[in-house]
Amino acid sequence: MLSTSDFRKGAKIVYKGEPFEIVDFQHVKMGRGGAVIRTKLKNMKSGSVLEDTFRSGEKFESPGLEEKEMQYLYAQDDLHYFMDTESYEQVPLTAAQLGDVMKFIKENMNVKILYYKDMPMTVEAPMFVELAVAETDPAFRGDTASGSTKPAKLETGLVVKVPFHISVGDVLKIDTRTSDYIEKVK
Repeated sequence: MLSTSDFRKGAKIVYKGEPFEIVDFQHVKMGRGGAVIRTKLKNMKSGSVLEDTFRSGEKFESPGLEEKEMQYLYAQDDLHYFMDTESYEQVPLTAAQLGDVMKFIKENMNVKILYYKDMPMTVEAPMFVELAVAETDPAFRGDTASGSTKPAKLETGLVVKVPFHISVGDVLKIDTRTSDYIEKVK
């Protein structure tokens, strides 16, 4: 059981019989009454987001998600295929189920897929991924101002801000939580 005092971004609960992920929450203390918690919840099945308010101390069931290590194989039409690394079973997921996580995933990359009642719900990319720069403006001699950045499009289509010395073909370490450039990989 998960109480409202345990709410965190990314926590998962069962609400109205469906698995939800807490996107955002805020504790609000009312004048005379008890505190309430305003939340933004993302339905893990449909991807829809709803806002709701709960009284302090309400309890919710944990969805009991199962986590499987899988490898991304390929995309065909609107489906993306993943393979279980133990049973070699292939699972197709739609672009709607995947959301923005595909900006960080490339072929043959291992990811974690969360299952709810034997149905795949969401894909979690590793915390850091290494992606090659597909296109960016060339570096010019004298572009050394500290803190200055330029946009770079990576091999998956993700656009990040990078320092001026980064060029096409460089492999970069990217934080998947914030979509930020971390460092150039040697």
